[in-house]
Amino acid sequence: MQGKVELCGVNTSKLPVLKNAEMRRLLELAQSGDESAREKLISGNLRLVLSVIQKFSGRGESMDDLFQVGCIGLIKAIDCFDLSQNVQFSTYGVPMISGELRRFLRDHSAVRVSRSMRDTAYKVLQVKERLTSELGREPDIEQIARELELNRSDVVFALDAICEPVSLYEPVYTDSGENVCVMDQIGDSRNTDEHWLEQLALGEAVEKLTEREKQILSMRYYSGKTQMEVAREIGISQAQVSRLEKNAIDRIKKEIQ
Repeated sequence: MQGKVELCGVNTSKLPVLKNAEMRRLLELAQSGDESAREKLISGNLRLVLSVIQKFSGRGESMDDLFQVGCIGLIKAIDCFDLSQNVQFSTYGVPMISGELRRFLRDHSAVRVSRSMRDTAYKVLQVKERLTSELGREPDIEQIARELELNRSDVVFALDAICEPVSLYEPVYTDSGENVCVMDQIGDSRNTDEHWLEQLALGEAVEKLTEREKQILSMRYYSGKTQMEVAREIGISQAQVSRLEKNAIDRIKKEIQ
């Protein structure tokens, strides 16, 4: 059947759609304790849940699980919606459903964030929202840190801790009909076959040097000592150090060419 989608045993093509007037009437009844009205509201807003969970697909979680979590967010929205406010239910419901899904994904993430770090992050977000409203623009890290009496680094770490991880296979854009993923945009200039072969050749070339030549190169290029300091430590002249160093480098260059 075209348009039929089965999710958690629900045939979404048969879900009811509520008009605004009917929605408010049912909300009034549900918040007065009418369980039948509450069930109708849940059923009548499952399409809203479905539209929200589409944004959270591809996170490695079962869509059925996300649907159930989204329904919990929907129920909370129904119970907490303020009828005195002149706003549509969806305006309030979407953030509630999204928030419930984010909490679920965060709590079930393979990367565990400490409770104290999450609490700090929530405080940062609250202050950021308040300052944005007051200033008419987003505050910088310094302003948020000053408001909470925290170090800048604590604010940055807290915000990083609650950022949702991005899959390496997440599409960035489409090029000629093919998806270009995050991993396609990441380059590693060090761990390449060419670099690995160069390192191998360099190691073999160094092994062919005399012990004194190895010692001089180590002191010069690993310890950062001057030729005069090397000369004093091993008991030879600075000119000898210079000559041995030059000869060793020339031999290495010939080996790896």
